[in-house]
Amino acid sequence: MSDSTEETYSAMFSSLRHPARRKILKMLSEKEMTFSQMLDELEIPGSHLTYHLENLGEFLIKMDDGKYKLSSIGDACCAVMKGAEEVPNRHTEKFSGLTLKWKTILAIFAIGIILLATTSGVQYYFFNQLSGDYETLEAELEEAKMQNQQIIPWSSAERAMTIIRDVAQIDTTKYETKLLQASVDERADLAGAVEEILKYSLTTSESKIDLVLRFRNDHFSLYQLSVIEGIPPFDPIYIQPQSSNILTAAKGLIERYKSISNDPYLEDMTTLLASATETDGEQTLGNVKLKVTTYGDNSEVLLMYTANEYDYSAKSIRLIFQENVLQELTDDFFLYTVSNLEVPISRDEAIQTARNAAKNFEWSAGGEQVTDFNVLSEPVSAVFFPHPKNEGSLALAPYWFVTLYLDQEYPGGVNSIAVGIWADTGEPANIQAVSSQITT
Repeated sequence: MSDSTEETYSAMFSSLRHPARRKILKMLSEKEMTFSQMLDELEIPGSHLTYHLENLGEFLIKMDDGKYKLSSIGDACCAVMKGAEEVPNRHTEKFSGLTLKWKTILAIFAIGIILLATTSGVQYYFFNQLSGDYETLEAELEEAKMQNQQIIPWSSAERAMTIIRDVAQIDTTKYETKLLQASVDERADLAGAVEEILKYSLTTSESKIDLVLRFRNDHFSLYQLSVIEGIPPFDPIYIQPQSSNILTAAKGLIERYKSISNDPYLEDMTTLLASATETDGEQTLGNVKLKVTTYGDNSEVLLMYTANEYDYSAKSIRLIFQENVLQELTDDFFLYTVSNLEVPISRDEAIQTARNAAKNFEWSAGGEQVTDFNVLSEPVSAVFFPHPKNEGSLALAPYWFVTLYLDQEYPGGVNSIAVGIWADTGEPANIQAVSSQITT
């Protein structure tokens, strides 16, 4: 028996082993169904159904209208199940009265029938596959030539809908949902991370919502909502009421997110949110800091990595609410690492290094070099702002961003000088003249 046939047998019996997958095959043998229809019939979480559909793989075909049907090998699986179930049903009474010897013989005979049916189904499947391969490949080649963007696997779309339904809790059954755009890019500035972006429109007779979902390296990274049409303020239609308390709403979102991703850092985040008592302010648990900021009708909940009293804000989960509606959920906590937890260069040392670098600095304005300027002793700003040293790196290095203010406005509208200092080595990273209009 060939290796491909062995793999087909293995996949078939692996799929038949789980009762949920057997039920999916039985339902699709009777009629074509959408993801939502199967979800209602099975009464299981959407993420579980997505997992089972991915495991069934080549036994199913997803059509352009979103419905699923059985492939040829899927039909063969159903034939195997039918044969396995009907034999015991018809002969239970007689079989129970037989001796052990005859029971063994009949069991071997039944297994032989199942294997024969499986072999026939597999042979039929491969015959059909071979006969249609040439035409299919030729059509796919022509279609690929006409496409201007890479195609997102349907599993990514299912993951996006899981975020929309199970995390943001938007009731998609109340909307006409349409995938507007799907793209895949390799981000050279993020160490070659593969970035998938899906854009949806959710429409009712009263409103239209646009959603953007982003995945980086197969991990959820962004949910973004925009109300395009509707009577302001027009809230989305939710599966269940959402809390008007920002901390409670954030805790529920992170808990639901944790239930589908199981990232270990989400455990500390849910614990920290559960213990938080103030709407504004900062609180810390382990290496996670919670920072809540409210400005007018808008609120931001930031859960960022912290160590040795220094914050690495790029490595964070950010939630933005507008009038208690989640507008954005960003997760880049998983993406970044921290290259050095030690910060040997203090704020004062960084400021002094910046002043020394400014002594020999000059800029061009209106065709002349500006070298004569005075730096004020106060005010001065130094912000800890870790970021990667190299464009292709995802390791955050400690970094001070120092702003030195000048005593007046100089040619080019320059009124300050910005100096970047690596906080692990004390080396200046960059220096530039800054104005309210231009940067030289």
